[in-house]
Amino acid sequence: MTTRLAILSGPGGVGKGTVIAALRDVAPEWHVSVSATTRAARPGERDGVDYYFVSDERFDRMIAEDAFLEWATFGGNRYGTPWDSVREPLAGGRKVLLELEIQGAFAVRKEFPDATLIFLHPPDFEVLRERLRGRGTDDPERVRQRLALAEWELAQAPAFEHHVTNDDVRAAAERIAAILRDVHGPAGPSTALAE
Repeated sequence: MTTRLAILSGPGGVGKGTVIAALRDVAPEWHVSVSATTRAARPGERDGVDYYFVSDERFDRMIAEDAFLEWATFGGNRYGTPWDSVREPLAGGRKVLLELEIQGAFAVRKEFPDATLIFLHPPDFEVLRERLRGRGTDDPERVRQRLALAEWELAQAPAFEHHVTNDDVRAAAERIAAILRDVHGPAGPSTALAE
């Protein structure tokens, strides 16, 4: 049996967090890992639910303590997946879903070669451009940098086994849930992570 671990990735601004929120309703058997980040919370985000919002100093300590499965710098901030957010649910028989940027997805795939990789696509590049501009959280230069990075991220899509287009949030969540059921089966016991 494969490790019950799946990764949802895609370019920044594609709506991964929004789709994950909808996925919680249609695939509640999946535990969504919460990442740590050094960036400030956006309006409506909750600490411990959307991210663990930590200081640079705390993030440094977590790196030194080998507390991360993976971590990377993205958009001038650091993001990381705490080992505990993966080990504990897997050991308890849960299926675990990670929402990661491309670099993080590749890093986790090295640790879990049989993880299911799902790439979330925008309907087209112009939609992605408008989403990034519409957030209002980045200045024009930062948006330009993110769009340049998004071109590279989109070019990595062939490395993923499964592809979903985020043309409608609920429909995208349902397509992802169907992929997870096809690959991992319905809710049930899982293999525990070997220490």
